[in-house]
Amino acid sequence: MTVDFDGRRRELTDQIAALGPTLPGSLVSRSSRCGNRNCHCHTDPEMRHGPYWTWTRSVSGKTVTRALTDEQAERYRAWFDNARRLRELVDQLKKLAIEQAETDDQWPAS
Repeated sequence: MTVDFDGRRRELTDQIAALGPTLPGSLVSRSSRCGNRNCHCHTDPEMRHGPYWTWTRSVSGKTVTRALTDEQAERYRAWFDNARRLRELVDQLKKLAIEQAETDDQWPAS
């Protein structure tokens, strides 16, 4: 059985080309308790303040976090999803290249 490496590679690169904007990192929703001991957030975990949205990513080996508004989180959520999908597709391309190399007559035997 012959594997169509070029066809599979083309499918993956077409999916990459179809992605929209991407943002690296994570979109995280957090809730918290305030400093007022009499506030409802201290007695009921379901009543904590928030959600507060943050974008966390690594820049030159350092973690960088930026606060986002609800509107920004909603607007850019798809960009984070696109970045995750891009990583998945690139991983598939890498696996495909390894598979192709291992079936190549010129590839060194193990």
